[in-house]
Amino acid sequence: MPVTMKDVAERAGVSAKTVSNVINGHRYISSSTRTAVMDAVAELGYQVNVSARNLRVGRTNMIMLAVPDLTQTYFAEIAALVIHEADRHGLKVLVEQTDAKRQREVDVLAGFQRNLTDGLIFSPLGLGPGDTALFNVSFPMVLLGNRVSETGDAVLMRDEAAAHAATAHLLAGGARRIAAIGSDPDESNGSAELRLQGYRRALDEAGVPFDDGLVVVTNRWHRSNGAAGATELLRRDVPFDGLFAFNDLLALGAMHELQSRGVRVPEDVAVIGYDDIDEGRYSSPTLSTVSPGMEDVARMAVDLLVERIETPAHDGGATQRYSEFRVVERESTRPVG
Repeated sequence: MPVTMKDVAERAGVSAKTVSNVINGHRYISSSTRTAVMDAVAELGYQVNVSARNLRVGRTNMIMLAVPDLTQTYFAEIAALVIHEADRHGLKVLVEQTDAKRQREVDVLAGFQRNLTDGLIFSPLGLGPGDTALFNVSFPMVLLGNRVSETGDAVLMRDEAAAHAATAHLLAGGARRIAAIGSDPDESNGSAELRLQGYRRALDEAGVPFDDGLVVVTNRWHRSNGAAGATELLRRDVPFDGLFAFNDLLALGAMHELQSRGVRVPEDVAVIGYDDIDEGRYSSPTLSTVSPGMEDVARMAVDLLVERIETPAHDGGATQRYSEFRVVERESTRPVG
């Protein structure tokens, strides 16, 4: 005879309604109650009729996360954090890699996968400000990053202020000829432009002239691009004693290339990155960086998406939430002061 929800309730010592709430991912359930119910489910071998439940409540208890590139440590770590936060709400996560290609991002917004999930957390790179109409969707969605953040609910990092703090950290350690790797002149309002603005503002406030010869353009932020950027700076034969890379992968690639060419870090060139990925704690030297609050980004994104899923009639306008950042000083920069 099939095990029923009533059987699970009796084994767990709760009501059938509580069992239903746990199975359907209701957020206001104590951890002890949730554990008791799930233990009873496992002991009795209770099987949830997912199709029937979804038809009844109009929910799948799955959300989608779409990111450009899971080989980039930042996005891999964000994905892991989103999965962890979603689990707190009883949600599963379908992860989609777009490779920053425009058509694949269009497919994320309109494709069949949308029917499998209750909402979307989306970090677009292929789509831009000219595609704002595509983001006028009828389902819950939270955007990550500044690229098209004005189109709806978003969780953002304080890119300009954080880049200013990173550059100011190099200045405080005595650097005066500070190079930058990661600029992208084709990006008018995304992270690359905001980080360049913060870098320039810090130089200006310190009375250090901006030198375009110290800025290296790259439209991909991988280790190989950081190494190529360092090579380009050395090829230009422009003196520099500090380097701000717009993410940690660029910084790690640049630092490796500098050291392989006999440039000491931080004695000759102090290096700082951005993202505080785990790899930077174990490089040689360990990498100074800006921690943009990835845990906060994941938590706020999932919490905001759950709010929108549970209150689909929300008409209070778009919500933008910001994570807090901090400079993490390690061995690749000189001690401040």
